[in-house]
Amino acid sequence: MGDPEVSSERHRVGRSISSFSSFRIIPINDDDTPHSEGTNFSPVDSLRSIDENANVAEEIDSWLPITESRTGNAYTAAFHLLSTGLGNLAFVLPFAFTSLGWSGGIVVLTVFFAWRLYAICLLVSLHETADGTRYSRYIQLAIVAFGEKLGKCLAIFPIVYLSGGTCIMTTITGGNTLQLFYKAICKNDQNCLDKSPSGAEWYLVFICLAILIALFSPNLDSLAWVSLVGSMMGVSYFTIIWTLSISKGRLNGVSYNPSDNVTTNMERFRDVLNGIAIIAMGFRGQNLVLEIQGTLPSNPKHPTRTRMYKSVIASYSFVAMCEFPLAIGGYWAYGNMMPENGIMVAVAKYHQESTPKGLISTIYLMVVIQCLCSFQLFVMPVFDNLERIYVSRKHKACPRWVRSCIKLLYGGLAYFMAVAFPFLISLAKFIGGIALPLSLVYPCFMWISIKKPKRNSLMYCLNMFLGCLGTLITVVQVAGALWYLVVNKLDANFFNP
Repeated sequence: MGDPEVSSERHRVGRSISSFSSFRIIPINDDDTPHSEGTNFSPVDSLRSIDENANVAEEIDSWLPITESRTGNAYTAAFHLLSTGLGNLAFVLPFAFTSLGWSGGIVVLTVFFAWRLYAICLLVSLHETADGTRYSRYIQLAIVAFGEKLGKCLAIFPIVYLSGGTCIMTTITGGNTLQLFYKAICKNDQNCLDKSPSGAEWYLVFICLAILIALFSPNLDSLAWVSLVGSMMGVSYFTIIWTLSISKGRLNGVSYNPSDNVTTNMERFRDVLNGIAIIAMGFRGQNLVLEIQGTLPSNPKHPTRTRMYKSVIASYSFVAMCEFPLAIGGYWAYGNMMPENGIMVAVAKYHQESTPKGLISTIYLMVVIQCLCSFQLFVMPVFDNLERIYVSRKHKACPRWVRSCIKLLYGGLAYFMAVAFPFLISLAKFIGGIALPLSLVYPCFMWISIKKPKRNSLMYCLNMFLGCLGTLITVVQVAGALWYLVVNKLDANFFNP
């Protein structure tokens, strides 16, 4: 039996180290303890030092935009999740059905949706430990689960792509849609069409609007109204698009046989891989789940996971109600005549002349607004990391002018990348395949690493199976996407949006 005071101190050390582990992993070795002659070293001094370091880390965290404010609620979290969960990549879901057919497409779409929802629930359960430690960034949880070196190695590139890369692709999509909006308004007025700005100029208009909104949004919690608007726009234009497609009826000569578009078994196999890759990329936003949960207040009696589960169920119910009808209804309406670029192009190609100009223009405008709103959420981890560099060096919160400069500089970089690589969306399946483990694989392995369930238990076997299967799917998707790019020849139009 040990001294009660010693036991109490040990318990406090454990809590202090656990609290600090969400920020940095610091090895504590016996050799670090001072034992020089004439030094009266007390364990309390060590405890005080650890507490001071933890307090400094918490203070730094309170200065950063992701965790600066924790006044959110289940509604704001649901708006954030819904705004990030609906995106332009879902427009291509009906095209995936042209390779997989009715049964294959519905089964694959359902499996990936359920898998992603399960992975999100795992992340929600890992966000907060029993002693109150919170991991409000994906990289923090990866480091705790896999160790500092392996965690950073596995997570940094996918996080960078799913944050910064998504912002660049959103800029490209937003700029292109602005151009379509202008053309829809002009319609047959040639003088109006001749005055249309160039693609690069439309990109500039979009990024200026996006950064203007960012300048008035100091932290993630302050984006609640932006997410509300983005959610409303996303649900609205998804519903309008699939409703419009179904109301126009099936096209003449439409076919639902996947073999009609191919001549050899190898082409058929390649198209199946491409269809699976499209569906795997059709859902997004998983990389921001921990950050969104970090905006919720917490206390021992009311942990965040209860409210976050409600937000996840509510938001992804709307995601399902938007994307399943879009995929199934779009394939029913266009079949194998669905363009490779998705249902938006199909609507413009087959129904633009018979659809009121105001309705087409409204759809384009809603897409632009939703892109502007989702941009704010995906760019927040980028701003958070850039501000962390300043805060770590200066040991004080970023002044407003520094934050403004960071946002303006990143806006310039995103604009340059969008203009330099306007074909980046064509690489989404390939690069996104590399980042796929962040959504399907890592949550399963992190749950096993942190929760440490009994081997051969149901949860252990389930997560191990899903993690291994997700790894295999990732390899197959990357190979299939690369194969598809080689066969179809990527149109790399550098600096020519």
